[in-house]
Amino acid sequence: MNKRIIGLTGGIATGKTTVANYLASAYNLPILDADIYARDAVAVGSPILDAIAQRYGQQILLQDGNLNRQVLGEIIFNQQDERNWVENLIHPYVSDRFRKAITESSAQTLVLVIPLLFEAQMTNVVTEIWVVRCSPSQQLQRLIQRNQLSQKQAQARINSQISIEEKAAQADVVLDNSSTLEILLQQVDAVFEKGSSN
Repeated sequence: MNKRIIGLTGGIATGKTTVANYLASAYNLPILDADIYARDAVAVGSPILDAIAQRYGQQILLQDGNLNRQVLGEIIFNQQDERNWVENLIHPYVSDRFRKAITESSAQTLVLVIPLLFEAQMTNVVTEIWVVRCSPSQQLQRLIQRNQLSQKQAQARINSQISIEEKAAQADVVLDNSSTLEILLQQVDAVFEKGSSN
């Protein structure tokens, strides 16, 4: 039997983590998270972190040798070419980790949380695509509050991703997170149970 591999994506701060946590707790599904693999990719001593430090100098590192995400964020969210360069290092690593984890898992259904599913061209790793969306103003406010960003910084991060409309157009499932948590989770239940019965 083929595995059901749900690719969970959406815009930044639209509610992907909320949906993933619910699928884990309500349905006991394994969650594989691209952000965790991306952090591993730039761990101290990794070839990817070394390459980043060579390109941007010691200012890109914290005192303990870890990546200074704030400094890197200021570079890559304001310069498309630099973002492409960094992502071309990290995306193949993340993709390999996903493929390995899928192969090794005995679970029939897996959830892959991949914020940059389309941008990183990882749609071929999953069997269905779920996009979580909310209104642009909600997304901006949530991101400013969550990450303590200025409006300009938050907008730059949103603009660095493919628009939510484009993502929704390519999705198998669109979850609307512009109302209450309860309404969001009801949508998740309906979609998951429908897919399980196919």
